[in-house]
Amino acid sequence: MTKKKSFLIRPINIIIDILVINGILYFIGDRDYVNLNFLFYVNLVWLLISYYTDYYRIYRTTGELKVLNLIFGQFFIFILSFFAFFSLFKEGAVIHNQFITISLILVVLFIAKFSFFYALQTYRKLGRNFRRIVIIGSDESTIELGKYLSLNEGFGYRNIGFFSDKTLSLKEYLGKVEDSYQFIIDNNIDEIYCSFSSISKERIKDLIWFAKSNQKKIKLIPEAKEIFRKNLLIEYYDTIPILKVKELPFELGEVRFIKRVFDIVFSLLVCIFLLSWLTPLMWLLIRLESKGPLFFKQKRTGLNGEDFYCYKFRSMKVNDVANKKQATKNDDRITQIGKFIRSTSIDELPQFFNVLKGDMSVVGPRPHMTEQSHGFENKINNYMKRNVVKPGITGLAQVSGYRGEIKKKSDIENRIRLDIFYIEKWSFLLDIKIIFMTIFNVFKGEDKAY
Repeated sequence: MTKKKSFLIRPINIIIDILVINGILYFIGDRDYVNLNFLFYVNLVWLLISYYTDYYRIYRTTGELKVLNLIFGQFFIFILSFFAFFSLFKEGAVIHNQFITISLILVVLFIAKFSFFYALQTYRKLGRNFRRIVIIGSDESTIELGKYLSLNEGFGYRNIGFFSDKTLSLKEYLGKVEDSYQFIIDNNIDEIYCSFSSISKERIKDLIWFAKSNQKKIKLIPEAKEIFRKNLLIEYYDTIPILKVKELPFELGEVRFIKRVFDIVFSLLVCIFLLSWLTPLMWLLIRLESKGPLFFKQKRTGLNGEDFYCYKFRSMKVNDVANKKQATKNDDRITQIGKFIRSTSIDELPQFFNVLKGDMSVVGPRPHMTEQSHGFENKINNYMKRNVVKPGITGLAQVSGYRGEIKKKSDIENRIRLDIFYIEKWSFLLDIKIIFMTIFNVFKGEDKAY
């Protein structure tokens, strides 16, 4: 298991526990009660409890006492839920025989939990599943942190070195803070530890967004007065306080999974029940008015700044500037059928194919033409921050009135502001709200839909 496969640790742990539970129930459990309904109930209850107790959220610096607390909390609720099955569905059943089964399950799960915990630490001591880190700062806490992580190899951290505007008499000193940005990218650094007391707030803000934009984790070593900020979580490495910047919603694996499942299901429904009959009809109407392909494809900027081809129903006559010039009001390139499908957003529907391919999401920041993106990168503050998520067919900026032609700088600035708000405050309900607002706006009509 390499450092790139850390995401497998939690699923492997879950699979081991599920195999233990089902294996013991199947081979040891009372045959009068062990059936598919009972197994489904037990597995579902175990997973639900583990979700709410954070049973599988064990981090590199988690200690044995924390693991023990998680075990007792999980086991206590699981025991109650296990026997609740017989009270709810097997009224009058004799359940004393189940004590042996549940006791054996818990003992094996306890052994499995700590065996996995220690095996992982040993594996990391051997130089596997490690994370490369750099420490930015020059105060006592940063130096102590470097020593602490070096002494605890089981955590799986490899300190590559220190950056500080104050020259340090350490062999691991790598240079000034401004040198760290390129070093972090070139050397595939996974995590950045940054001292509050050694660096200005402006520099810290830059480092946070640099880390987010480049998919690096950043953790802050605080001054005492910084500890209670709402957007920070405090961890302790021994007696050293570490502030962890709260993860953005899209940095959580479960969020990406939920969003991707929703994207696939929603897009399949649109493709089957709408595009299946609409596509041939659009082909006929578009070809009757102008020569050219049914679909118009255009290079746009997507996740992590990578280009992809975005598909639309062709709404213009074939022209040489389609990939450079935005549509404008009363644009003579737009056909008659094109005016209708643009005003109703029907031209955007083929982008559900992009969603199925994985280039886009149903909801997210709208992708811009590649040439536009290059122009905005250095002119608009925070522009690149929107590229940390997949672009969407619709988005918060669009349903808030910021769509269509960009006439002045404030048009794009307001879009970026709302895109970043969406990225930081995402929830499933927000996505549903944006979808309903999009549908409502289609029927209401929009002035900028031209």
